[in-house]
Amino acid sequence: MNIQPNSKLVMIGDSITDCSRKQPIGEGLFDALGTGYVSLVDALLTARYPTHQIRVVNMGLSGNTVRDLQNRWQTDVIDLEPDWLSICIGINDVWRRFDSPVQIEAHVPLDDYARILEELIQTVRPSLKGLILMTPYFIEPNRTDAMRVMMDQYGEVMRGLAEKYHAHLVDTQAAFDEVLEHIHPMTLAWDRVHPNRTGHMILARAFLNAIDYSWS
Repeated sequence: MNIQPNSKLVMIGDSITDCSRKQPIGEGLFDALGTGYVSLVDALLTARYPTHQIRVVNMGLSGNTVRDLQNRWQTDVIDLEPDWLSICIGINDVWRRFDSPVQIEAHVPLDDYARILEELIQTVRPSLKGLILMTPYFIEPNRTDAMRVMMDQYGEVMRGLAEKYHAHLVDTQAAFDEVLEHIHPMTLAWDRVHPNRTGHMILARAFLNAIDYSWS
C-alpha cells in the first residue's frame, strides 16, 4: 500500500466528498468524516492497516467547483500540511452548464478548469509525499449523452494532470461504467450524480485500488 505509516491524508472536493462532514475541519469521532466514500476509505484503511495510523481529513464542500477550491486552497489544503492529498472536483463545473444554462457566471469552461486545477496542484505538489487525482463522473452508461460527453472531457484533463505530476489516478467513471453494465443508473444515484451507499463503495474501492491497497 502506497500511503506511508503516520501520514496525513487530506481529501478535498465537492458534495460527493463532503457528505455532511464536520465543519470547519472534517475529522474526529462518529460522522465527522461524513457518510460517503471518505469515511469508507478511512474505515478500510484502519481495518486493514491498523498500525499505519493514517490520519484522514475530509475537506469536501457541497456545490464546489474548481474555482471554489481555488478560493479556499490556502486554508483548506496548504495550512493543513497534508502528506497526501486527494482531489475530486469537476462534477459541478460541468453540471452547471446543464442545470443552470443561463447563469453563465457559474459555468467553468474546460480551459479554465484545466488551468486552475494545474495551478493548484503546482502550489502543493513539491511538499507532498503523494497526490491522488479522481476524475469527475456522470453515472450514465450512454456515452453519447451530452453531459456524459462533456464529463469525459473534463475527466481527460484530470488524467493528463495525473500523468504530468506523477499522481495516482482514480478513474471513477470507469469504476461506475463497469457496474453499469449490469444495473440501472438509478440503482446507484437518483440524479446520476449523488451516489447511494453502494455508489460510494464503488468510489472507495476505486480509490483504494489506485493506491495498491491489499484486500487480503
